[in-house]
Amino acid sequence: MTALAVLAAETPNLVQSVDWLAIAPVVITAAVGLAVLVADLFVPEHRKGVLGWVSVAGLAAATAALLPLRAGDRTTFCLTGDPAACSYTADHFALVVQFLVLAGALITALLSVTAVRDARMPAGEYWFLLLSSAAGAALLPASRDLATLIVALEVASLPAFALVGMRRGDRLSSEAALKFFLSSVTATAVSLMGVSFVYAATGSLHLSQVADRLEDVPGQLDTLAMAGVALTLVGFAFKTAAVPFHFWVPDTYVGAPLPIAGYLSVIGKAVGFTGLILVTVIAFPAYSDIWGPALAVLAALTMTLGNAAALRQSADRPNSAVRLLAWSSVGQAGYLLVPIAAAAYSGRDQIGSTVAYALMYAAVNLGAFAVAALVARTKPLQRISDYRGLYAERPLAALSLAFFLLCLAGLPPGLIGLFAKVTVFRSAVDAGLGWLAVVMAVNVVLALYYYLRWTALLFRAPEAAETPAESPAAAPARAPWPVTAAIVITAVTAVALSGAPQLVLRFASGSLFPQ
Repeated sequence: MTALAVLAAETPNLVQSVDWLAIAPVVITAAVGLAVLVADLFVPEHRKGVLGWVSVAGLAAATAALLPLRAGDRTTFCLTGDPAACSYTADHFALVVQFLVLAGALITALLSVTAVRDARMPAGEYWFLLLSSAAGAALLPASRDLATLIVALEVASLPAFALVGMRRGDRLSSEAALKFFLSSVTATAVSLMGVSFVYAATGSLHLSQVADRLEDVPGQLDTLAMAGVALTLVGFAFKTAAVPFHFWVPDTYVGAPLPIAGYLSVIGKAVGFTGLILVTVIAFPAYSDIWGPALAVLAALTMTLGNAAALRQSADRPNSAVRLLAWSSVGQAGYLLVPIAAAAYSGRDQIGSTVAYALMYAAVNLGAFAVAALVARTKPLQRISDYRGLYAERPLAALSLAFFLLCLAGLPPGLIGLFAKVTVFRSAVDAGLGWLAVVMAVNVVLALYYYLRWTALLFRAPEAAETPAESPAAAPARAPWPVTAAIVITAVTAVALSGAPQLVLRFASGSLFPQ
């Protein structure tokens, strides 16, 4: 018996313990998604609405599960031979992004409760796909090896293809889903090739080990390693809608149900930026002289093209409101790229500026899509001109949208947008990227035009009705309370952040990663 005990003590433990509390937010989201899919088989058609509320409750529970993890000191799925190399890390960076993802998915779910019923979309499939995508998006910021990172990216992305094309029989929806699918699959294939090159050059997939081994790559493998770094970044640049990987954005947003367009603009973007941050500042710091300048150029091109395209949107064109929000999101992606590029020159602490900006952007952009979903109930053409005189019809919705647009523009009283832009601007200056700071300043001025033009339209006198469908008799009915709740939550959040911007900007002042 003693010999067996000695043998057991000398044998390395190959069975990993799982920290269930650390992975609880992801597990809860995925489990509720599976439960909804199974329940859909047994719930009668007239009771399908309950599946939406179960999904809302599940996302709320997953968001609440982040509270016990706020210390940011948990890891799991670690190598037995190297406890510092873990596949899942619940540090402060992961927790902040998981909060953004799960809270954003919760707002999307509130908007979807009414949209699923009105558009007669299959409830079980819709909610399962939304929760599955949210689970993948929540897994990605905690992933610390390239395999888990790619799997999380695809779990977040694949359900989104189906969600975009969920409106059966709609040509725009089908076209958008196909374009999104083909371009995304191509980008993923390129990233997988890059990961294979990095693995061949380093012999590891864990980000910390990859970073150490890239510091001393044999000369004959240096070109392979550089190619792997470049190709790996392509897939994440696609998810961020960075130029030239942005072409899918406007058509996808127009063809998708409005809640899903809002979801892609925030959570889809968060997935891309999170992956980009992890592979650059954690895995590839040895090649910062390659990805730093490349990301700086991408940031300048992205914000310039996004704002230029938004300026060209005609107010009377069908779907112009959604297209403007789509191109605006491309322009905002350029601002979000700036601190990541700056991290190549002045250290990973710059990443906090991207996180702070992303939190502000998530609240106000989801709010703008929530108001758009409300207006689209009575004006389905989704033109910018449809918002003329909104204050006379729905004063609270108009005031909320005006505040969201001012936050995106960075103008008072949307102080959180102003402070977030100053933080990003400062990160470029501190990194010595003065030219990028100038490009950003010019683009902020350009964006003022289309944001203020839309804001002013909300308070102009309504035009006389030209068609029976737009007559006062068909004027807005009472807004569904889930949509109202989504608008109120995002508006209160944006106002609170403008009143106390330090709640978000404190993330920009320190490192979110363990030292």
